[in-house]
Amino acid sequence: MISAFDYIQKHPLRSKQLLGISYEQFINLVNAAKKVHEDEQQKLEQSKIRIHRRGGGRKEILSIPEQVCLCIFYLRQIPTFEVLGMLFGISKTLSNDTLHYWRKILRKILPASLLEQVEGKEGDLMIVQELLTQFKLLVDRLEQPIDRPSDNKKQRKFFSGKKRQHTRKSQVVSLPDAEDIVDIQVGFPGPTADINLFREQQKRFDENQEFEGG
Repeated sequence: MISAFDYIQKHPLRSKQLLGISYEQFINLVNAAKKVHEDEQQKLEQSKIRIHRRGGGRKEILSIPEQVCLCIFYLRQIPTFEVLGMLFGISKTLSNDTLHYWRKILRKILPASLLEQVEGKEGDLMIVQELLTQFKLLVDRLEQPIDRPSDNKKQRKFFSGKKRQHTRKSQVVSLPDAEDIVDIQVGFPGPTADINLFREQQKRFDENQEFEGG
């Protein structure tokens, strides 16, 4: 079975469909993520008391480009970790660990949403909020399937009757034509009512702000 990464290598024009970015953008992102990874590993090595010789540890199953691909593929397609592992030829647990490691790195190198960029700067925030009132902002939501929690309380908290599975819900606010992400809220339990999620996020905007979609 061909892996998702190998498929993209053989069919780079399909990258946009599978990853949400072009093949060229993917390669640029891999290079940037690899540099951050290597810098962090170098800092870790300098603070380590070495027992084994350098390079003598366990070898990675996936290359760095494959690991970054796994992370982006997950964020685009939102499969379960069991399916994600199958598509990349690794275990469910390793796919989970890989995602969370590289997601932190991607978060460092990718631009934040507009409201995140001015968070904590009251004057700048008010200016951005006022400028945004010139647009009717788009609101979109998605539900992300998750593995069934082992804890009974969490099972009830995240079980979405609409989807008939355990999910997390996220909401994205963007400029018209999705030109840029204005704000994003992630990780809410699946049963959270859409209107409650919207009302909570709406507090971050000017009271005269107009929205559509959702």
